[in-house]
Amino acid sequence: MGNSAGVNDQADSHDQLGASDTTSIQLPSTGSGKTPAPSLAVDEQNAVNSLPSGSALLIAHAGPNSGARFLLDSNVTTVGRHPDADIFLDDVTVSRRHVQFTRIEGGFELTDSGSLNGTYVNGDRVDSIQLQTGAEVQIGKFRLTYYFSSANAAKS
Repeated sequence: MGNSAGVNDQADSHDQLGASDTTSIQLPSTGSGKTPAPSLAVDEQNAVNSLPSGSALLIAHAGPNSGARFLLDSNVTTVGRHPDADIFLDDVTVSRRHVQFTRIEGGFELTDSGSLNGTYVNGDRVDSIQLQTGAEVQIGKFRLTYYFSSANAAKS
């Protein structure tokens, strides 16, 4: 595996993972506190601008689902590798019940559900945090950018 350098500088091609296995990886903290949000394509910007009041959008910009969009429009949205999760992320780096998003006044709070690999926001491992628009959420290999509806601010 050419991509294993930097993890442990060894290729472990002889190890095979089953569908129910979970892989633990150590992700470095950038400590920067803020990762710039990626530029949005026109259709993505239109989707963000069209969000219903009180909802949010997660846009995957890295990982197996790159380009996918996930609408947060329920009071609680679960994310994980379990087929019953509201947002199903099918990868061994994601726990079955990895994280949940809870609607709060002014946005959503992210709470890690005791996942093996942790949840990162803007490069920092978190247990629970109120998200700000443009925050990068990392769940396993998946990197998603959070956008909260600006409909409340636009309406007079």
